[in-house]
Amino acid sequence: MRTSDAYLERFLSLHPKLIDLSLGRTERLLAKLGNPEARLPPVIHVAGTNGKGSTIAFLRAMLEAAGKRVHVYTSPHLVRFHERIRLAGTLVSEAELVAAFGRVEAANAGEPITFFEITTAVAFDLFVRHPADVILLEVGLGGRFDSTNVIRKPALAVITPVSMDHREFLGDTIEKIAFEKAGIIKRGTPLILAQQNERAVAVCLEVAAKLGVEALVGGQDFHAFEENGRLVYQDADALLDLPLPRLFGRHQHGNAATAIAALRRLFGEDIPVTAIEAGLQNVEWPARFQRLTGALTKLAPAGSEIWLDGAHNADGASVLGEALVALEEKSPRPLILIMATMARKDPKELLAPFVGLAQEFFAVRFDQDGARPANELMAEARAQGLPAALAGTVEDTLRFLAARDWSTPPRIVIGGSLYLAGEVLAADGSLPQ
Repeated sequence: MRTSDAYLERFLSLHPKLIDLSLGRTERLLAKLGNPEARLPPVIHVAGTNGKGSTIAFLRAMLEAAGKRVHVYTSPHLVRFHERIRLAGTLVSEAELVAAFGRVEAANAGEPITFFEITTAVAFDLFVRHPADVILLEVGLGGRFDSTNVIRKPALAVITPVSMDHREFLGDTIEKIAFEKAGIIKRGTPLILAQQNERAVAVCLEVAAKLGVEALVGGQDFHAFEENGRLVYQDADALLDLPLPRLFGRHQHGNAATAIAALRRLFGEDIPVTAIEAGLQNVEWPARFQRLTGALTKLAPAGSEIWLDGAHNADGASVLGEALVALEEKSPRPLILIMATMARKDPKELLAPFVGLAQEFFAVRFDQDGARPANELMAEARAQGLPAALAGTVEDTLRFLAARDWSTPPRIVIGGSLYLAGEVLAADGSLPQ
């Protein structure tokens, strides 16, 4: 019997490039499949650089708390491909995934197509075969030429904070990147724009205005802030007193506000405040400042904390640094940073928020093509003023730390790459559900 891994391996060989932004190949394949993308339930299409996944996690938690059946498509996966496709609340099964892979591969008939394009077609094929009330669709890269942008008229477009990332594909300025993200804006589809860089807001609003699209902007049309240990959300029609999000960090307040604004615009009173409250308290999104509690804790110093975060660009590192400062204010501990990165990422941008914050820095290796050599990362960390050392693996580093005496058990943070985060979750036994 064929496995999903066997199909995925073949899909990687169908195009000479891993990324080749275009809509044509996806449209061709979907036409052979009977255009499932044109027969879907209402779609909330989400683009942005940071916060896309967390915003979708909030949306899903709130919608499901309101009794809605929700399909979800996100990327990349952390441990298993199945994490990318959620059918009415449940990760796609191996049997359903293999069947869909077979149908879509047969329809493609060996034509050139990228991995993301063919797997996006798989998601649409599965979505149209299972009833749902709404689909949460995350852009893979950019927006304008991303395969998910074959959806001609989503129910709602959401753009989370835009920052500098994937410059080789999207451009080398905030304005250029924002223009690519704004490609998901469609005539007749309302836009929810998260509070963010003013230049990105200006670009997105210009595109929206040309299309005659209604836009609600975070920090202008809706707001969220912490007060007395509660999250206060406000828009033109409501002032909501809510519990703080389960996801840690002040940046998550903005992601939660974006999700609330989106649901209020699209569903109104069909999403009651009780569902918003439940969603905030029950939301889950792996590797986003996630406290580990599994096998790796047994290797670490007794009483220590281990946190995992997939931040892999400047803004992601910045919000992680802010979250760590807030945590340090509440509960001081020595901060140990364990990191690996991809070679295409700027290490200076990733390291800057932790200078003066981390007591020690360990550069580790991980099993991923295109990873930056650990000795290069260590050298850059030292150049930035971080007390840095070279380590083998994450597990090696935890054992090394456990062999020391600690007057106060440390706070250990692992980050720098979603690929590394996937390896860490697997080692910890914390598989996304």
